[in-house]
Amino acid sequence: MQQAVDQAAFSLASLERFCREVFSACGANDATADAATRAMMHGTRYGVDSHGVRLLAHYVTALVGGRVNKTPNLKAVRSFGAIETLDADDAHGALAAYTAMDRAIALSDQFGIGAVAIRNSSHFAAAGAYALEAARQGRIGIAVCNSDSFVRLHDGAMRFHGTNPISVGVPTTDENPWLLDMATSSIPYNRVLLYRSLGVELPQGTASDLNGVDTRDAEAVEMLAPLGGEFGFKGAALAGFAEILSAVLTGMKLSFDIAPMGGPDFSTPRGMGAFVLAIKPEAFIERDVFDAGMTRYLETLRNSPAREGCTVMAPGDREWRVAEEREKSGVTIDPVTWQSFGEMAEKYGVTLPA
Repeated sequence: MQQAVDQAAFSLASLERFCREVFSACGANDATADAATRAMMHGTRYGVDSHGVRLLAHYVTALVGGRVNKTPNLKAVRSFGAIETLDADDAHGALAAYTAMDRAIALSDQFGIGAVAIRNSSHFAAAGAYALEAARQGRIGIAVCNSDSFVRLHDGAMRFHGTNPISVGVPTTDENPWLLDMATSSIPYNRVLLYRSLGVELPQGTASDLNGVDTRDAEAVEMLAPLGGEFGFKGAALAGFAEILSAVLTGMKLSFDIAPMGGPDFSTPRGMGAFVLAIKPEAFIERDVFDAGMTRYLETLRNSPAREGCTVMAPGDREWRVAEEREKSGVTIDPVTWQSFGEMAEKYGVTLPA
């Protein structure tokens, strides 16, 4: 197994096939298998590896254990004009978020804007998957969620917020949108797990030990720092923004009340919330004016002077380059993830990726 992962790059198509087949084999319905696979492949395709296929084993554990509903009945439980609240029935977070964004896009057709709050959901992988979905359909898309506490406050020494991501996708006349996808922590916790697997040191100032003291040792990490370094109060406030929309506005659990993602309890639903928004630009201004503005903005941005040895990029540019390379050359898999693939392949009778 180790030899295989060290010497091979796996095609995106084979990884997608493997993930979907494993989800189906563990009892997830088609909608869940499709949405969860699609969200993980977004992470793997665009280089957000902390939220890519390495999450497969975790998601299977949650589905089999009962934390996540294999056959949920998602339904709108409140509506008011362009606003809806979706009860996800403890669905996989990807199914909940894709369903909510589809509904927000439909509402934006009618009202120019659509906002959907999500109740009774679970971990939804990379927030950018849902903002990108809206942007691909010509909308400005926003997606946020909160998660279990793992990020200290600025100058704090205890876990308070989750990594609480914020994502915004904006359509352009080019194939690829403007895409922001950021944790409000210095780095996402899943990146700590990835670095542990790879035996790589963390960047300075991104994480702390049990006493709130900075550490670069991924094995010693007990909490993350908020985004912003010496000005981390800004990242902490952004985390609070995501917290309010995801938990307070939905009546779901605050970060410090959510059960830890890593268990040990995988039988009890986590009661997580999230929030998505879709905006139809032509409801505000003529579409050609909006498109021209985005084109001029991005052209000026990309052609602006760079510091020596650096390159200026728009949000999303790195992801598009990674995707192009991975479509052509495939993806390498870290040893821990590959080992979990082997275990799931044997357990469920599914052929490994190639």
